[in-house]
Amino acid sequence: MSPTQPLRQETAEIQLPKLERSFFERSSMISALLSLGTWILAIIACVPLFSVLIMLIIRGGTRLSWETLSSLPPTAFEMGGGFGNAIIGTIVMVGIGMLISVPLGIMAAIFLAEFGPDSRISQVARFCAKTLTGLPSILAGVFAYAAVVLVTGTYSAPAGGIALSLLMIPTVMLTAEEAMKMVPRIMKDAAHGMGCTPSQVVWKVVVPTAMPGIITGVMLAVARAAGETAPLLFTALFSSYWLFEGGVDVMQPTASLAVLIYNFSGMPYENQIELAWTASLVLVTLVLVLNIISRTIGQRKEQMVTMLLVVKRVIGRQGNNKGAVK
Repeated sequence: MSPTQPLRQETAEIQLPKLERSFFERSSMISALLSLGTWILAIIACVPLFSVLIMLIIRGGTRLSWETLSSLPPTAFEMGGGFGNAIIGTIVMVGIGMLISVPLGIMAAIFLAEFGPDSRISQVARFCAKTLTGLPSILAGVFAYAAVVLVTGTYSAPAGGIALSLLMIPTVMLTAEEAMKMVPRIMKDAAHGMGCTPSQVVWKVVVPTAMPGIITGVMLAVARAAGETAPLLFTALFSSYWLFEGGVDVMQPTASLAVLIYNFSGMPYENQIELAWTASLVLVTLVLVLNIISRTIGQRKEQMVTMLLVVKRVIGRQGNNKGAVK
């Protein structure tokens, strides 16, 4: 009889306790409840948006037609009509805002990301941009009123565009800066190694690579500006006539979808109220389309940056392998 045999017998006689699954079952139940709660909260968060969309489709879809989109607003007791001039006015003023905000925002982002990321000027610029992002839009309208309307002596589309540009510049600048910071350093170093100047690196490497992120910022800024009302009340006011009727003259009061909705929603006439609902549907659809476009471009940007990071890692590993062989 071996000396280890009694030990084996004693071990065999010991009955190990069965593992209880209560802990694992409890954890699985908690995980399932958390997942269910997350889904419920996500659905609740979407309820307001879908409620607004459904109401706009029901109330505003009845008047949605080409005639409504291409006609002038009706008078108090007139039936029919539309808001074609408001659509054109919105496009013109947002376009003016883009012409001002996009170049300024991109140039500022280039300085913040490439030439002076840690300088005192950059810190002040970022602080001002973040402050302007939370600035009440009516203050932009008051500033444009004092700086443009009082100087020119008239409400106009350029005044409205300048007011909107004040709201668009921070979004474009901050988004473009983040997009440029995501450009891999190895691409910039490779361009410098080939003899490119700093300006060539910026315009030939950094800006093209960051372009999807820049476009995303521009789309978000346009979506915000298209729905603003307060700045346009102080700068463009409203008009019941075509902006380009009898020639190109933007130095006159200009209609916009947001102001038309504001004016017609408080009217005691059913025709104007119906047009306000239809204009709201058009405006919300425009904003949703712009947000979807920006989201799609943003996803492509993330995929591209991920691919560039993978390439960077592969190149780095190849360099390390060559160094080890040597």
